[in-house]
Amino acid sequence: MKFNKVVLLGGGVLGTQIALISAYTGHDTTIWLRSEDSITRTEPKIKNYREMMLNDIELSKELIKNPLGHLLYPKGLFKSWDGITEEKIEEILKEAKINLEKNIHIELDLRKALKDADIVIEAMAENVDAKIEMYKLCSDKMDEKTILCTNTSTLLPSTFANYTGRAEKYMALHFANEVWRNNTAECMGHAGTDEEIYNRVVEFAEEINMIPIKLHKEQPGYILNSLLVPLLDAGLDLWVKGVADPEMIDLTWKLATHSPKGPFEIMDIVGLKTVYNISCMKEEAKTTGSLIQKRVAMLKEKIDKNELGVNSGKGFYNYKK
Repeated sequence: MKFNKVVLLGGGVLGTQIALISAYTGHDTTIWLRSEDSITRTEPKIKNYREMMLNDIELSKELIKNPLGHLLYPKGLFKSWDGITEEKIEEILKEAKINLEKNIHIELDLRKALKDADIVIEAMAENVDAKIEMYKLCSDKMDEKTILCTNTSTLLPSTFANYTGRAEKYMALHFANEVWRNNTAECMGHAGTDEEIYNRVVEFAEEINMIPIKLHKEQPGYILNSLLVPLLDAGLDLWVKGVADPEMIDLTWKLATHSPKGPFEIMDIVGLKTVYNISCMKEEAKTTGSLIQKRVAMLKEKIDKNELGVNSGKGFYNYKK
């Protein structure tokens, strides 16, 4: 049974991308936002990521004769690369333009946004109290059938299950940035998640061209961030200690590992508010003079100057050039 209506709670970097890949794959998709100001911030992200997705489809034509094309194509945008031709890519591009325009909506009325939703994905900042408040607001506005997921990067669904009003229909569904290229969807339930619901969420991930990454138990950071966060933390520690500047740290990592991006470039994409919120949740952040507390203070300085990362035009790097 296909998922028809998809709702995203929040229009941040990942919330917007998840909404677009949902719309792209033919799902009626609504982004709920708190205010008119939120719309002003979200609409440029929708436009930017939509253009990136369409551009990646167009550029895929160049990969047809490339012997590595089957490895390099944006996997979230194609069901299969087998037998692909320029004509088929043109057809995909034409349909994509229609779907990315007609299937995505913005709504300020929470009750209206949630009505008749098959799946709701909360994609808010990593703030426990804010998420709990959101779940309480939603609990009496969702239909009985609605499955509720969180895209939290580091928190456990069991932390919030009792606040949702539907613990058995609640779990985590975590996406990587640039979801149409890095098409993983980490599926992580909690002890009270119904097995049938878990399987339905796996089906939804497949419907939107993701590869479901099935976790057997709760793990802070899932698989991806359990591997990634220590890298980002190490980069931040080197910066806070004054060992090297972000550019040199990134260069070292890229030269030594052949990675396309270094930790600070990754943080600019993720967004410095998310990095800041995760750092604030660490126990050491409360310890006067600790390295983590210094990190929080230095990140706060950048946030106060609106140096939030790629989407604000400047983070650790300047994107306004």
